[in-house]
Amino acid sequence: MTQNFKRPPVFPSWCDTGKQDVKRNELRHQLEQDESIVWQLAGDSHLPHHDHIEMSGFHVSGIISYGVNEQGELMIHRHAVFPGLRTIPNDTRGSLSHNFEGDALPAILVNGQPILHEYPRRIRIKGILEIVSGTAEGLEISRTIFPAVHSKALIERITFSNTGTLASEIEVAVPSYEVITEASQGIDGAYSLKVTLVNALTKKELLEPGEERTFYCLYTAAHVHQLLAIDPAEEERTRLNLIGEWFQSLRLETPDRVLNTAFNYAKLRGSESIFQTHGGLMHGPGGGDYYAALWTNDQCEYINPFFPFLGYEAGIEQSINGYLLFMSYMDPQFQKALVSSIVAEGTDYWNGVGDRGDASMFAYGAARFCLANGDKQIAEQLWPGIEWSLEYSRRQRNEKGVICSDSDELENRFPSGDANLCTSCLVYDALISAALLVVELGKPRELAEQLRQEASELRSAIEAFFGANVEGYETYQYYQGNDVLRSWICAPFVVDIFDRKDETLKALFSPRLWTSNGLSTQAGDQTFWDRSTLYALRGVFAAGEPDLALKHLTYISKQRLLGEHVPYFVEAYPEGNQRHLSAESGLYARIYVEGLFGIRPTGFKSFTCNPQLPADWQVATLRSVKAFQSDFDLVVSREGKQKRLKVYEYGQLIFDQTAGDQEAFQVILSTGSMA
Repeated sequence: MTQNFKRPPVFPSWCDTGKQDVKRNELRHQLEQDESIVWQLAGDSHLPHHDHIEMSGFHVSGIISYGVNEQGELMIHRHAVFPGLRTIPNDTRGSLSHNFEGDALPAILVNGQPILHEYPRRIRIKGILEIVSGTAEGLEISRTIFPAVHSKALIERITFSNTGTLASEIEVAVPSYEVITEASQGIDGAYSLKVTLVNALTKKELLEPGEERTFYCLYTAAHVHQLLAIDPAEEERTRLNLIGEWFQSLRLETPDRVLNTAFNYAKLRGSESIFQTHGGLMHGPGGGDYYAALWTNDQCEYINPFFPFLGYEAGIEQSINGYLLFMSYMDPQFQKALVSSIVAEGTDYWNGVGDRGDASMFAYGAARFCLANGDKQIAEQLWPGIEWSLEYSRRQRNEKGVICSDSDELENRFPSGDANLCTSCLVYDALISAALLVVELGKPRELAEQLRQEASELRSAIEAFFGANVEGYETYQYYQGNDVLRSWICAPFVVDIFDRKDETLKALFSPRLWTSNGLSTQAGDQTFWDRSTLYALRGVFAAGEPDLALKHLTYISKQRLLGEHVPYFVEAYPEGNQRHLSAESGLYARIYVEGLFGIRPTGFKSFTCNPQLPADWQVATLRSVKAFQSDFDLVVSREGKQKRLKVYEYGQLIFDQTAGDQEAFQVILSTGSMA
C-alpha cells in the first residue's frame, strides 16, 4: 500500500522512563561474567517496568522500547530510522523512520492458534537486546534484536523451543507487509518499507519436546523496487565482532567491574552511531531525530577528541570529515557565526539560535583531536579551521575580555546571558592546544607565545568576570547577573582552572545541584542533562579529588548501567525521555582518559599524564591506547606516598617513573611504529 509519510512517535505512550523509581536500594540488572547485563524477572516484585535502548549500524538505527505490564506480559515497540533515505523537508529530522508493529509482525502458531502473550523471564543486553520468554502454549521464545552493520535493516532473530512434554504442531505466519511512501515526499522518490522472513517454518511442522527452530525477521527500507540481499546471520556475526573490537581496544582495568564495563558500553554506544551518507561518514546523536547531521558540540567538542584514543578508523574518518564540513561554512570576513549544525547529509545547515559559541566548540575539539591523532598532514588540513575559530572568538570579546555568544549548547532552554562561562573556558583551552600545534606544525614560535599570552589574559578575565558568590558559595556565575547555581560551573575544572576549586566542589555536590540523576541543570529544577554531570566528574578527577569523584562516578555509573534505564548515559529528562544520544557516551569515556588517567596531548607524539588514583586502589591500567599513531599501555600504581607510571609501547617498556601526588608525568612516545 502507498502511504503519505508522517514521522511516527519514537516511543510508545507506555514507555516514560522518568516516572520510574531510581531511589530504591537494589539495582534491577545484574552484571554477568561476559559483561552482559541481565534483568532476571523471576522474583522481581517491582513491576510493571519498561525501558528503551538505541542500537545503530551504518545505515539504520533501532530504538526498541520493551518491558512487562501488570500481568507480566511482554510489551515491545520497534522504531527504525534509515538516515540515508531522506524525506521532505530534508532537514534535521528528515530521515525515513517507521514503527514496525501490528500486522507487520510474524505470528507463531501452535496447533493452529497464534501465541497471543509472551511472559519474559530474562532480558539480556550486550550491544544486542535478547528477550527470553515463556508462553502458555509450552514454548520458550527467544528474541534477539540488533541493527545490521552494513544493510538498511533492523534484524530480529527468533528462536522457539518446545519446553513441554508433548509434541506441538508449529507454523510461522508470514506477514504480507510492504508500505510504499509517496514519491513526492522523498528526496529520491518513493521508498519501500518491508518485513521479510528468512528460514521461517511456513508450513506446519511437528516440534518434539526439546526441539527448537530459528528464523530471522528483517525490518528493511530501500528505494522502491530495489532488491536487498541481506545475510542476517553474517550481519549478526559482524555486529558481534565489532562489539568485541570496541571492548578490547582502549581497555580499562580497575578494581571496579562496574566501571570497567560501563566504560566498554560507552565505547560501544559512542562508536556505533556513525552513518554512511552522501556527504561521507557522519557521527549522529540519534534519539529518533538526529541523524546524517553534525553539531559543533556533540561531534566537534564532545566525542571527536576521544576517537584517536580508541583508534576506531570509522570514528577518526568521520571526525576529519565533520571538521572539514564545518570549515566550509566559515565566513572569510568573520561577519557570520559558525553554523551550529550541518544537516541533511551535509547539504544544509541549522543555526536557529544564533551563535552558541560554536567557534569555541570547534576550536577546542579540533585542536585536541589533531594533537591526539598525531597525523601532521591532517593537522595541516584542519589548522585553518582552528585559526579561523580563534580569530572569530577574539572578535566576540567584550570590554571585560571574555567571549560573547548569543546562547550556549542548551540553546536557550536555560538563560546564558550575553557571555557564558562555557564559551570562554573552551576558547581558553583551545588557545593552549593551538600553541602546542603551532610548534608541531613548524610555524613561528612567536605565534605560539602569542597564543599562550592570550590564554593567560583570558584566564584572568574568566576569574574577574565570572567569579562570584552564588547562593553562598564562592564559585562562578554562569553569566553576569546569574544568582542561581548552575551545573556548568564545573567547566573551569576540565580546562585546568582550579582557582575556586573548594567552593565549587561544595556547590556541585550540594543538595541544590546533586540529585539521584546526577547534576540538575539549574538548582531547584528537576531537569537534568547528563553532559554536565559527565563534564563535572572528569573535572573533579582533574582537580585532584579522585575519592570524591569516584564516589559520585560509582553511583551514577551503577544507575545508568544496572538501574532502571540502561545501559548508556543519556541526553536529558523530561525532554527526550532520556534518549541514548551517543556523544554523551564519548563524554563518559573521557572521564577516564582525561580525568582518572589525566592525559593531555602536548604534541603529535607526546602528552602529559597526571593520573588520579583513588585511595582504595593500588593500580589502574589503560591498555591498547591508540592515540598519537601508536599503541601503548598505561599502568598507574602506588609507590609509597608517590604514584608510579609505566608506559609500554607495542609491548616494550619505554617509561617508568615515580612522581608526587599532583605532579604530571611528561611522556614522549617513539617516532616509529611496530613493524
